[in-house]
Amino acid sequence: MPDLHPFIEGLPKAELHVHHVGSASPRIVAELASRHPDSKVPTDPEALADYFTFTDFAHFIDVYLSVVDLVRTPDDVRHLTFEVARDMARQNIRYAELTITPYSSTRRGIDENAFMEAIEDARKAAEAELGVVLRWCFDIPGEAGPDAAAETARLAVDLRPEGLVSFGLGGPEIGVPRPQFKPYFDRARAAGLHSVPHAGESTGPETIWDSIRELGAERIGHGTSSVQDPELLAYLAEHRIAVEVCPTSNIATRVVTDLDRHPVKEMVAAGVLVTINSDDPPMFGTDLNNEYAVAARLLDLDERGLAQLAKNAVEASFLDPAGKAALNAEIDAYTEAWLAR
Repeated sequence: MPDLHPFIEGLPKAELHVHHVGSASPRIVAELASRHPDSKVPTDPEALADYFTFTDFAHFIDVYLSVVDLVRTPDDVRHLTFEVARDMARQNIRYAELTITPYSSTRRGIDENAFMEAIEDARKAAEAELGVVLRWCFDIPGEAGPDAAAETARLAVDLRPEGLVSFGLGGPEIGVPRPQFKPYFDRARAAGLHSVPHAGESTGPETIWDSIRELGAERIGHGTSSVQDPELLAYLAEHRIAVEVCPTSNIATRVVTDLDRHPVKEMVAAGVLVTINSDDPPMFGTDLNNEYAVAARLLDLDERGLAQLAKNAVEASFLDPAGKAALNAEIDAYTEAWLAR
């Protein structure tokens, strides 16, 4: 099998499931930790590799929240956001919907208007200077309950920044039932935001059904347990409800035990619209290019198959029609030029 890494590196891509704080590289995390010495996060980038080794999903959440605590000022927010875009540009990511948890920042004392200004300033600079188009998904930290949900919905609807396109739900799933968040998703959807909750990562198919029926999910974050329910797979396929698959993440958090047994193969076989994503890439020692290489092996894809995977993400994105057409054309042109060499 040919080495597909060079093709993947140059392939124009979109990413739909990637977290703001979770995208902070060891360099950025170490810089933020140095700014805030009261944190337990290591300031040595090499020590972060051990710190980012998780025993289970609950441990991952604990570590993740400790990094969230490093983002304390509007300048921290702006710096992190732009540097994440810089890392995306290096991977030829042209468009990304970055999941942001504003509640985590505003409840730590960052002024809500200053927060919005910081992410928007970084977004505009990223597009102008790096050629990376960013859009936002504001997500509820599920473990913080209805109060956090109400605040996230208020921030999303009342302070809606220009780049905001969707409303999500993250954090642990066990003990955090999806239906309790219906009123907040209803409010966000009424304001024109798309619904993209995490579901079926560490819980069963019923969490995904709840997300569809109660939260109006248009895409499902992770959705690994969907393969346990053939009726659900058929529903996802029929209604083109995309699944945001994050293979390395699922291994790192131990929700999938063996990469070779990852359920992405069954999803594709059932006709589900599958997109490949990196979730919290530096924390999992990966990036989107690596996730495409993993997908190529798991799904036995060649260059055209990888190009189609990239176009899946464009289809499932909330990019405007002209933007979708332009990015698809870029993917096609790159692929044809590569194959004609």
